[in-house]
Amino acid sequence: MPELPEVETVRRGLAPVMEGAVIARAAVNRPDLRWPFPPDMAARLTGARVDRLRRRSKYILADLSTGESLLIHLGMSGRMLVSGDPLGLFVHDHPAPEKHDHVVFDMDNGARVTFNDPRRFGAMDLLPTDSAEGHPLLASLGPEPLGNQFSESHLVEALKGRNMPMKSALLDQKIVAGLGNIYVCEALFRCGIHPARKAGRVSARRVAALVPVIRAVLTDAIAAGGSSLRDFRQADGELGYFQHSFDVYGREGAPCRTPGCSQEIRRLVQSGRSSFYCPACQR
Repeated sequence: MPELPEVETVRRGLAPVMEGAVIARAAVNRPDLRWPFPPDMAARLTGARVDRLRRRSKYILADLSTGESLLIHLGMSGRMLVSGDPLGLFVHDHPAPEKHDHVVFDMDNGARVTFNDPRRFGAMDLLPTDSAEGHPLLASLGPEPLGNQFSESHLVEALKGRNMPMKSALLDQKIVAGLGNIYVCEALFRCGIHPARKAGRVSARRVAALVPVIRAVLTDAIAAGGSSLRDFRQADGELGYFQHSFDVYGREGAPCRTPGCSQEIRRLVQSGRSSFYCPACQR
């Protein structure tokens, strides 16, 4: 499932061709993805100008001139691909339609944005822009990890007395929005915190130190175009490459990269997900 860096990478790739442009024609080629599309979605989108593209957690929101916002979730295999871009940022002509091209936006500037999703775990919805934060998918989300509300004091207070493992606490979207398995593993390694350590037993000093580290991990991943493990592609169709910089994720049995450490990276399963860590560097 794409995490914050992958979604932010896609948003940044879409912005040059969608922001300020009008959706000249929207085509919806099936009735649903993970959930049914909203009624008359194609008609409600056609003719609308995209005033702003933003991200909330792992969702992309396109604020429209109609007073509605299009919410997009990529799911497990969803891709937003751009072709025919007149700004010269993308080199692809419009490709032949594919089986899993479920939603297509032809923009008035000549660009085409195609949502392709073979597994159909993605989602789209239309909601009033002025009350978007109250949408069921957004209402309970915590602060953005790259925003000002995600502070040392917030995280220390949120984890105080928590009996859950640190890994689980950082994956709780009510505590911090957008973090997923990959980047929590990487952040915990950089901070030397074991993923199974009880959150409430980690000192306030060490919890506070996680905030700038989480931001650094996410910033590094965004700069690398995200991580491509299976299906993720950037808006221009290219792979992200942050996976080549993983310190622990997916490196079970490989040597720890900390200078002077002779341990191998280990894996444990927490709530059905793999956690990767160094037994010497993380306590």
